[in-house]
Amino acid sequence: MTHVKIPILYGFIIAACLAAYFLILSIFGLHINPVYSIFNGFIMAVGLWMALKAYRKSKGNKFKYQKGFSLIFITGINATIIFVIFFGFYATELNPGFLDQLINMWATFYNTTIGIVLFTIALMGFSTSIVLALAYMQLFKDSWNTKEGKKHTY
Repeated sequence: MTHVKIPILYGFIIAACLAAYFLILSIFGLHINPVYSIFNGFIMAVGLWMALKAYRKSKGNKFKYQKGFSLIFITGINATIIFVIFFGFYATELNPGFLDQLINMWATFYNTTIGIVLFTIALMGFSTSIVLALAYMQLFKDSWNTKEGKKHTY
């Protein structure tokens, strides 16, 4: 797979897993409790790792740090955008009372619209993507603890 196909494919896979998890929570009525969104980070982490693994397989063990970083980040952006679209559709069309149930978990005097909720979800997804990209690529950067690397430290 090329550098363009992997973020799209894995973005869809991650978003589908996030949507499936959300729908499973909604069956049990747990989707209004934000505590369960912690598992979304795990889903994102596994999906982004799988995307990086697929990219490494296509490029071999030697690949550029910047390309791997951008691949992880763009995959996370794609997954976030797709999930935000799904969430917006769910909250406005499939379950119009969902936003009121979700907001009642907090203070009732907030004037929160669907746009603010979608913006918050997008911001969480983007920040998770950047943090995971930084964390994962630390595993693959070249070490300066070699003879060649030590030439550049003094």
